[in-house]
Amino acid sequence: MTKVVLITGASRGIGRATARMLGAHGWSVGVNYATNEAAAKQTAAEVGRAGGHARLIAGDVADEAQVIAMFDAVEHAFGRIDALVNNAGIVAPSMPLADMDATRLKRMFDVNVYGAYLCAREAARRMSKDRGGHGGVIVNVSSAASRLGSPNEYVDYAGSKGAVDTMTIGLAKELGPQGIRVNAVRPGLIDTDIHASGGRPDRAAVLGVQTPLGRPGTADEVAEAIVWLVSDASSYVNGALLDVSAGR
Repeated sequence: MTKVVLITGASRGIGRATARMLGAHGWSVGVNYATNEAAAKQTAAEVGRAGGHARLIAGDVADEAQVIAMFDAVEHAFGRIDALVNNAGIVAPSMPLADMDATRLKRMFDVNVYGAYLCAREAARRMSKDRGGHGGVIVNVSSAASRLGSPNEYVDYAGSKGAVDTMTIGLAKELGPQGIRVNAVRPGLIDTDIHASGGRPDRAAVLGVQTPLGRPGTADEVAEAIVWLVSDASSYVNGALLDVSAGR
């Protein structure tokens, strides 16, 4: 039976790479996006070329009604849901906390924390065996920033990912008995366009050379870890925080 995954924030970067790889493994993929439909269509096309099936799923993860509608759309399109890749997230321009305004802080935590929790909640409701589900997998996309703190850059982003780490640990214990494994990947300096949205498009290239491996990572390298965590090959892995950060 073909497995079904919803990937939030799948229109670019790590989300797109994961969608394409799971497509190559024959998965059906719900390609979530917030605003950039053209980019999401490109992701869906890549999934199709890889051998999978894709459906565009619009929705802002920070809006409860839209999150519920996203999961409904995946189940309507494919008949079930087996996995969530909780990937949607934002970053903002580098600055000390003292210079951040309340609007920035609220949006950061609305998307990266509240949104991640809403999506994990809906996955739990639909996949838990005691609620009629068949079990499944949640992979949260955190960041190495959660343990580094990102001083003078974005301690708000780092803090939001710290919350994702804690959710991963707690949900793994809560949902394991319901047949749901919960793990997280913590990417380091990955060469994706999220850095441009933070005002430093060359950040990964500049800082990547300072890592023990001497280079930035790629979205595909993170996606490989996510695909493993989603697959049955990691069937005894639960509550793990897997660093994909070159040892940084």
